[in-house]
Amino acid sequence: MTHLLRMATALSLAAAGAVQAQDANLGRNLAATCANCHGTNGQVRGDTVKALAGMPAEQIVTSFNAFKTGALPATIMHQIAKGYSDEQIRAIAAYFASQAKK
Repeated sequence: MTHLLRMATALSLAAAGAVQAQDANLGRNLAATCANCHGTNGQVRGDTVKALAGMPAEQIVTSFNAFKTGALPATIMHQIAKGYSDEQIRAIAAYFASQAKK
């Protein structure tokens, strides 16, 4: 019985690790759509839009939601933001927050 318990625990831990990897990939994959304006990994060059790399996740979420509701004026972000769920916005924000500023 102990052997079965160890196997079940190992499988459970492996599944949890796979879910965490998927969550990390979700943020990275969704953030890739931001590269056209905000640069690869949020490292924008120039001063036309904000660099997102290293920005606090909560600040990104707040701005994203303000674009989504129309509270923050934009040329295109208000339309883009409406296409993301709250979970997706948090994943994008976490990804950019984890990137080093350049």
